[in-house]
Amino acid sequence: MSIWRGPQKLILASQSRARKMLLENAGLDFEALPADIDERAVQKNSGLSAPGEIASLLACEKALFVSRQRPGQYVVGADQTLALGQRMFSKPAGRTQAAEQLGLLAGRTHELHSAVSVARDGKVLFSDVSVARMTMRRLAAGEIKSYLDHAGEAVTTSVAAYQLEGLGVHLFERIEGDHFTILGLPLLSLLAFLRGEKLLAV
Repeated sequence: MSIWRGPQKLILASQSRARKMLLENAGLDFEALPADIDERAVQKNSGLSAPGEIASLLACEKALFVSRQRPGQYVVGADQTLALGQRMFSKPAGRTQAAEQLGLLAGRTHELHSAVSVARDGKVLFSDVSVARMTMRRLAAGEIKSYLDHAGEAVTTSVAAYQLEGLGVHLFERIEGDHFTILGLPLLSLLAFLRGEKLLAV
């Protein structure tokens, strides 16, 4: 049963399976409408280098892009960046790059910066960034190969070639941060904003 009380459906500017699952499980009535933006170009033109700032910028740009197409509706944008020290990672282009990324992350701690933004009528109403620290266990080359064999094409759909809600959980020895941040949507702060707008029944 939906707890959404808005005059129109909420819009999620993403086709991420994990983000859709989070909103569905929270009882929100929404539709997914991905934003057609060039993320690399937006990032390059911004001049930003901090992972959290980049994630926030992209979340805002996604929400704004869709909100201009859907007047009056609340649009949620989200983005996630992964950083190992000063180095940022992106989705691997294929298995070879996935193996390289996992090799670099193995035995070390990296950070996931997850951003959420809400826009309406081309104006950002809310934004937030949360961080999770992920420590990957040491992995031999054979273990990485076995993981990639079992995970298949899914490794190219998320940064650093893993999905914690799936087989990626086997790669880790310690996690610091909430589940929603890791899945790419700071849900608690988003729900707090929507409650403040009187859009939720609970």
